[in-house]
Amino acid sequence: MNEILQLKGVFEQKDGMNKPGASNIPKDKYVTVRHLYNLRKNLLDVRNFWKNEKLLIKPLISAYYIDVVAKSNRIKGILESGSKKNNDSIVGAKFTSGDIKKHIITHCVGDKVLIDAIGNIDKVISIIKENFGDSISYNDIEEINNNKYEKIFKAKSEFDISKTRFVNIVVDAYYLEKFDVERDTSDLQENAIITLYDTGTKTSDIMRQLDIDFLDVRSIDETTILLKPDQYNKLKSKAPYLISMAVSDISLLEKEDICKVEDVKISIPEPSNEPTIGVIDTMFDENVYFSKWVEFKNMLDKEIVLTPDDYIHGTMVSSIIVDGANINPELNDGCGRFKVRHFGVATSGRFSSFTVLRAIKEIVEANRDIKVWNLSLGSSMEINSNFISPEAYILDKIQYENDVIFVVAGTNKPKNSDVKKIGAPADSINSLVVNSVGFDDKPTEYSREGLVLSFFNKPDVSYYGGDKTKQIRTCSPLGEMLVSGTSFAAPWIARKLAYLIEILGLTRELAKALIIDSAAGWSNKLYSSQLIGYGIVPIKIEDIVKTPDDEIKFMITEVSMKYDTYNYNIPIPEDKQKQPFVSKATLCYFPNCSRNQGVDYTNTEMDIHFGRLSKTKKGKTKIDSINDNKQSDEGKLLLYEGTARELYRKWDNVKHIRENIKTPTGLQKKPKSKKSNGLWGLSIKTKERLNSKDGDNLKFGLVITLKEVNGVNRIQEFIQQCQFRGWLVNKIDVENRIDIYNAAEEELNFE
Repeated sequence: MNEILQLKGVFEQKDGMNKPGASNIPKDKYVTVRHLYNLRKNLLDVRNFWKNEKLLIKPLISAYYIDVVAKSNRIKGILESGSKKNNDSIVGAKFTSGDIKKHIITHCVGDKVLIDAIGNIDKVISIIKENFGDSISYNDIEEINNNKYEKIFKAKSEFDISKTRFVNIVVDAYYLEKFDVERDTSDLQENAIITLYDTGTKTSDIMRQLDIDFLDVRSIDETTILLKPDQYNKLKSKAPYLISMAVSDISLLEKEDICKVEDVKISIPEPSNEPTIGVIDTMFDENVYFSKWVEFKNMLDKEIVLTPDDYIHGTMVSSIIVDGANINPELNDGCGRFKVRHFGVATSGRFSSFTVLRAIKEIVEANRDIKVWNLSLGSSMEINSNFISPEAYILDKIQYENDVIFVVAGTNKPKNSDVKKIGAPADSINSLVVNSVGFDDKPTEYSREGLVLSFFNKPDVSYYGGDKTKQIRTCSPLGEMLVSGTSFAAPWIARKLAYLIEILGLTRELAKALIIDSAAGWSNKLYSSQLIGYGIVPIKIEDIVKTPDDEIKFMITEVSMKYDTYNYNIPIPEDKQKQPFVSKATLCYFPNCSRNQGVDYTNTEMDIHFGRLSKTKKGKTKIDSINDNKQSDEGKLLLYEGTARELYRKWDNVKHIRENIKTPTGLQKKPKSKKSNGLWGLSIKTKERLNSKDGDNLKFGLVITLKEVNGVNRIQEFIQQCQFRGWLVNKIDVENRIDIYNAAEEELNFE
């Protein structure tokens, strides 16, 4: 087995060079005057709607697009002038229902913006009718951009509209179907967590206008509040257009299959310097045999009466983290034991999501020494396809702001239920979400599926959570219990992450990437990624931190400070003037997210290009990316947003890329000709959705694997070439890292 390498070198940073050219519609397309009249009528209808509304807020208007649109094809001219102003007015985004996804993007604008929009469309219609007839084409707009119709847009022209604004309005019209006012259609019968569109008006003022007693309302932030059923119904009847998102506050913790066996007769040594994992769950019973390894705190109100059932789930979860390898020898991962800091935030049945939200934030802020958190609580209800759950958003926000990672159970399918999609908080984008497989490596009957927001691939990975054939052994307050559920798959992954982060000293970005990369493997998956994620994580930690003799696996962690973070100096060993490798790479980062942006949830995109170097026709060095990524190539490239998301995982914070698969195992037997002196390059291009600079100084972790197609071990040659080219190469020597960890944890007594 080869050790994994950690490469440290100099990465260059540069700003983006490509400034967007003049706007235009796609070639051979056109915009009709009739369509512009329809959009004008939509704007009039929306304005009249708000003139008749008594609620004193800035108008909300939703733009319905013809497709999933890129940021560059959002409205640029019809409402505000310019992309930034229009982008800043966005308060929500969702997809239409059905198989064909289309964007619905909601803006909050002033009444004057609507008046000006109607007037500007009138001017555009007049110009088109007078100069182009009943429609305007791509070629017509090209001529306008090339200054052929300059007299129309002179300062004292009768039309009084700039060329840029005119073209932008026409291009906007091409991508738009209509304008309207969105209204909430959800039906909730219990306490509900409601997110209002941000209209710039204080929530307390809105509630006062609607005659809803705000003193009884609890808020998570400026626009997300907890309402009782009568309050929610009043809001929905008086102002359904204000409701951006609505979810039930009550979550049901689905009961796992449990079989009691016998009393536990296991001994355990005293804890010493083992790492600590945080557990947020139901209560913990301090009478179990491993209780000295667990520090427990009940976060619920003291007036809540607890029953024996409230201690079962949480105790079993912590038993796996502390001593799982001992009580399940067939799942002995080689990670040893872990201490646990356990926080009880829920009872065994129904619990308040709102209460859990508040508790999680408080817990993490007060326990900053803990890097890995296990959350095996989940709702039996399905996630919404158009927005992230409040619980998941809190987890994503915590992970963006703090150097921590959550491992979240993929939630279980209730018995005799039609529920298919995963439940909150398994829709957390930054968390590592874990589903279950049986010991036969097949998805379990209780496994639920992604996608999240119709796009993000959750779960991330799968692990052994037990099934009817063979269950997982745990310790409960009642003795040994055999169980099955995603709740008992997640703790095993938390153990592995804590080992990688706390003992081996890896960043959370690298640890997450390494776990996902180990699950992905080389072969094609037999089951849908919506069920098992990138694959099943190996049992032995050795199979994650080491690699076969015919593989070279190396890790890079870096910080993105500008648009392009790149290095064109990665040497790949050769054999007879060719490079006998296939390759894959896994990229992970923890972006800031905006829940009020709906389906456009992640604020930062990291676009990865990795592969051999070659020259463009102009003699510039470029990367021939192993997955044929063309997103940042020079010249015009017609790449639709939906296609970029599907092929290159645009806006996803996990990217696993590999060379085109040519055989069932995914391996190409034919060595590749070298280019540019055998060097490969890596480029991470960072892009923002909201102009908020959330990607500045954002760390990423990258795991790259090279597999020698002839089975030859070339790692020493790779190390030598890297060192020759200025790379600092460190081997992940597990025994050495453990010695360093133990030495660092020793208590020194000074005489």
